[in-house]
Amino acid sequence: MSEFDAIFVGAGHNSLACAAHLALKGWKIAVFERSQTIGGAVQTGEYTLPGFRHDFGAMNLSLFAGSAFHRKYANELKSHGLDFAPVADCFASAFPDGKWFGVSNDLEKTASRLAAFSAADAATWRRLVGAFPGEAEHLFRLLGSPMSARALAGTGWNLWRKKGLAGALDTGRLLFSSPRAWLEENFETPHVRTTLAAWGMHLDFAPDIAGGAVFPYLESMANQSFGMVLGKGGADTIIRALAGMVTAAGGQITTGADVTGIMVTGSKASGVRLASDETHVARKAVIAGVAPKALPGKLLPNGSGDAGFDAAMKKFRHAPGTMMIHLALDDLPDWSAGAELRQFAYVHLAPSLDAMSRTYQQAIAGLLPDQPVLVVGQPTAVDPSRAPAGKHVLWVQVRMLPAEILGDAAGTLAPAHWDAVKDAYAERVLDIIESYAPGLRSKILGHAVFSPLDLERENPNLVGGDQICGSHHLSQNFLFRPARGFARWNTPLANLYLTGAATWPGAGTGAGSGFMLAQQLGGN
Repeated sequence: MSEFDAIFVGAGHNSLACAAHLALKGWKIAVFERSQTIGGAVQTGEYTLPGFRHDFGAMNLSLFAGSAFHRKYANELKSHGLDFAPVADCFASAFPDGKWFGVSNDLEKTASRLAAFSAADAATWRRLVGAFPGEAEHLFRLLGSPMSARALAGTGWNLWRKKGLAGALDTGRLLFSSPRAWLEENFETPHVRTTLAAWGMHLDFAPDIAGGAVFPYLESMANQSFGMVLGKGGADTIIRALAGMVTAAGGQITTGADVTGIMVTGSKASGVRLASDETHVARKAVIAGVAPKALPGKLLPNGSGDAGFDAAMKKFRHAPGTMMIHLALDDLPDWSAGAELRQFAYVHLAPSLDAMSRTYQQAIAGLLPDQPVLVVGQPTAVDPSRAPAGKHVLWVQVRMLPAEILGDAAGTLAPAHWDAVKDAYAERVLDIIESYAPGLRSKILGHAVFSPLDLERENPNLVGGDQICGSHHLSQNFLFRPARGFARWNTPLANLYLTGAATWPGAGTGAGSGFMLAQQLGGN
């Protein structure tokens, strides 16, 4: 038996950021990870062929690059190997009619593309970009603050002081609007609306779901204003750097160590038990980077002592699933809509707002969508180091999908377990990409397919293939993430805390959950 100040269950990037900060504050730290690889959903591996490095889940590291954690520890992270690959041509959408629209960090380039569709939309874009610094101050302050009465009051006061009552109400309206409502109010071109709305689908917001407008707004304005960054060599550059910080400060990271239970003494978490029957004592904190459903009855066999909390954890709602398809390519896709699309980090394939809404409803109903939303990542267009010279990788995220298949919206695949269906469904996805980029299949050197259930097998936090570890709908966000009364990473048990995407401020690579918890426990 060993004693530590804090013990972490899981080695995702939020846990590692929290562990690094506390270790540098002098805490004795232990991190136990069930897998042989740390990083959670932020991993990079040679899933297809040797020399081709594919990001398992997260690819975009802009949130980490702009995070409070990175601002504080940039030098330390760099000394442990953190390296970014900046992106100028950030995201685009290709359409069945042969047109495309994309956002680059050069305002004139983006505005020119917009003007080809609509002079009014180009003018609106310039207006939004001009107003973005003032709006971003308040939104980023909200998203980067704890869900406490004091923090919320400070954010509200600052918003009212800077923008007045009318301006504050406008910001509030943005936070509660659906993507479709905001986009139709601001842009007249369907192609432009659809391109921006695709970002809502990354966070479980189909076009008509309230609370989703802020994500297309922030992603498009931030990409325009700052560009995007990928990890040089792979997204796991942040994981290696975080782990380096932890171990350099004396922390211990153990892989292949499955925590099967959290020990409770009285009403306080006091340590953990591993599958090997080893026990370890935590003097100050046990910090679980797990999906909420893993707590009651599993890590806490007798529950937390609070029936309401345990019920909320069991009923925590997950977003629909995703599939990941990794391709090793002889060359990038030849996009019919225009060769310039080969330069973009992301190319979305989703024909319209209505198509996105239909896809989402099909997945919710347990149907395999006939036309899923495809997020086609082209990281080697930005970072050639991820593949052998002259070769490329393609990162294909398929949204949205059911965890349990009850039928097929296209009527061609019989309901079956994902293990029996995934290859056939992957062929449907490749057919869609091929329709936008003829000849893709002839360029494939190797491939790997991860169904929603494969993703959960690799990382139990991705329940049903939910890559954001929980819906971000208004009923499960802000003060309600993961449940009312527990938005500050707390639980009913003293010294037991939750961290990760299931907690405030939610999914993404910004490490906000881990860092804010670390500051709460160990000081700034």
